[in-house]
Amino acid sequence: MSSTPHVTGAPAVDPARVRAASFAVFLVFVLNGAHFSSWASRLPAVRDGLGLTPAQMGVLLLVGSVGSLVSLPLSGVIVTRLGAARTVLGFALVNATGLVIASAGVAMGNAVVVGAGLVVFGVGTGVWDAAMNLEGAIVEQRLGRTVMPRYHAGFSLGTVVAAGLAALAARLDVPVHVHLPAVLVVSCIGVAWCVRRFLPAAGHAEHADSSTGAVARRAFGAWLEPRTLLIGLVVLAAALTEGSANDWVALAVVDGFGTDDTVGALVFGVFVAAMTAMRFLGTNLLDRYGRVTVLRLCAALSLVGLLVFGLVPDTMLWLALVGVVLWGMGAALGFPVGMSAASDDPLRAAARVSVVSTVGYSAFLAGPPLLGLLADQIGYRQALLAIAVPVLVGLLVVRAAAPTEPAAQHAAPADGAPADVPPTDNLTR
Repeated sequence: MSSTPHVTGAPAVDPARVRAASFAVFLVFVLNGAHFSSWASRLPAVRDGLGLTPAQMGVLLLVGSVGSLVSLPLSGVIVTRLGAARTVLGFALVNATGLVIASAGVAMGNAVVVGAGLVVFGVGTGVWDAAMNLEGAIVEQRLGRTVMPRYHAGFSLGTVVAAGLAALAARLDVPVHVHLPAVLVVSCIGVAWCVRRFLPAAGHAEHADSSTGAVARRAFGAWLEPRTLLIGLVVLAAALTEGSANDWVALAVVDGFGTDDTVGALVFGVFVAAMTAMRFLGTNLLDRYGRVTVLRLCAALSLVGLLVFGLVPDTMLWLALVGVVLWGMGAALGFPVGMSAASDDPLRAAARVSVVSTVGYSAFLAGPPLLGLLADQIGYRQALLAIAVPVLVGLLVVRAAAPTEPAAQHAAPADGAPADVPPTDNLTR
């Protein structure tokens, strides 16, 4: 059964065009993940090149998060005005420009230049993420089946591939300022190819009323909706669970287990591989058991994984890897499910995705410096145990992500298959 909402009352779009758009969205998620992982996997080299302490690394990562948080509240208006295709391409280029600046700063040994590049990177990342999630939610509704986790699996797949390339680059002593630009040029060409296959603007229900007043009312009103804010908390917990690994797991392995940078990058690859597998599996789990049940399972896996990774002796790296796998599986579905839940009503999807993304990305603002400060006192692995607190908070509010009644009003799926209308009990799971 499917609990995916469908677009009602919107112009028809050719099913083949929808399937092509779905593949293009998947690839855009892959490339987005490759951008992020190419940077995250080289953080040990960045730290060594700049000579920073854990607390200083936390502050540096905080700078990039500020860029995302400044841009995210405006993302709904930007997407509505420019369209998803132009927004994704434009801000992918902003994202890449920021990383090139940051890599040049590493080569110069100048943390200020790195920080400036990360601000630009954060601005590009925030709007790009919101735009591709909105396009993904609309395509999901047109297809008439759950696919958002697979798009996010594409992000994870991109991080796996990029982490592998980064591990190879680290092994071969390829400098960060050579490695990153080479990856980014290829990736941006790929983004330009993909956005040409997005759905036409006329196929988006969101464009039913795009006047300045209507857009402003939707953007402001979404911040006053309790359900939207609670979904934001669910996404915040998932983002912090995922983001803490992105930022710190490579360093935690290098320092906590006495390994080299190559092993740190490979363990980060194990984490994102576990996330990727769970996101591919998650589409069937969500259709069968519902959003709330699956989110509770993910929270339990995250808690167990964090405890294992943080508490095992430093001579048992193999057992810590088991914890990393569970941690990655647990972190996999909160963000994509939150995006789908925020998009249940297509007319208000852009505004709500903007709010949920902003609340979720605040995890990246608060997390890095706090974990860095803790790591200075108790070590990287033990500091990561603090992530258990937001995971528990997210667990308490997961019911907010249950599909709303309007989401049960199904139209025929784009592929011509009959729509499955879920029974009422599925709407509250």
